[in-house]
Amino acid sequence: MKYGVALAILILFESLAAAEEPAKANPREALQPFNFLVGAWKGTGMPEGNRDEKDKGWWSERIEWAWQFKDDQAWLAAKFETGKYFVKGELRALPAANKFKLVVETVAKETQTFEGELQEKKLTLERTDDKTKETQRLTFQLLHTNRIVYQYHVRSEGKVSFVKKYQVGATKEGESFAAGPSIEKECPVSGGQGTIPVTYMGKTYYVCCSGCRDEFKANPEKYVKEFEEKRKKEKGK
Repeated sequence: MKYGVALAILILFESLAAAEEPAKANPREALQPFNFLVGAWKGTGMPEGNRDEKDKGWWSERIEWAWQFKDDQAWLAAKFETGKYFVKGELRALPAANKFKLVVETVAKETQTFEGELQEKKLTLERTDDKTKETQRLTFQLLHTNRIVYQYHVRSEGKVSFVKKYQVGATKEGESFAAGPSIEKECPVSGGQGTIPVTYMGKTYYVCCSGCRDEFKANPEKYVKEFEEKRKKEKGK
C-alpha cells in the first residue's frame, strides 16, 4: 500500500515537472516576426559624440538577410557589406517564448553571442564581455516594414546606466518607404513576403529568399500542403 502511494506521488511530481517545462518552439514559427528582415538593406551608421565626431565617423553598410535551413532547424543569416563592426550574423530562436540568440562575427574575426527578447517590435539582446566585464547591448527597432534602426550600448562593470556608442538606420532596397507587404505573395516556407517564383505541379508560388527557394525545392510537397491547408483555414474564418 505504501509502495503504491509513493509511486502515485512520484508520478504526480513528474507530471507537474513536465507541465512546468516550456514547450519547445518551432524555429520557423518563432522567427516569423522577423520575416520583414529578409532582403537587402542600405544602412547609414553614426557614432555618438559631437557634430565633428559624427561628421568624420559616419559610415555606410549593406545588410542582406535570408532564411537558412538544416534538418528541423531554421534561422536567419545576415551578411554585412562594408560594415564597420560586423561581417555576418545568425539569428536563432531559443526554447523560451520570445527569447532569441544572435551570434555575430566582428571585423576583427571575433565571435560574439547576444541573447534577449522581443517586445513590441523591439529586439533587445545583451552579452557580457569576458575581458572588460562590461555589458554590451544591441537593440533592433522596427520603425516601419521598410525602415529599421539598430543601436549599440555598453554598461561598464559596476555602473547602472548604459551608454550609447552608435546607431545604424537602414531602409529596404527596392521598396519605397510608404510601401507595405502584399498578402498576395506569401512565402509558403517562412510566411514572409514572396518575391521569387517557384513551380510545383504546374502551379506557381513565391518564396522570399534563396534559402527558402532551396528548402522549397527540396521539400515541395510538404510546404505546398502546409500552405494550402493554411489558406483553407483563412478562407473558412
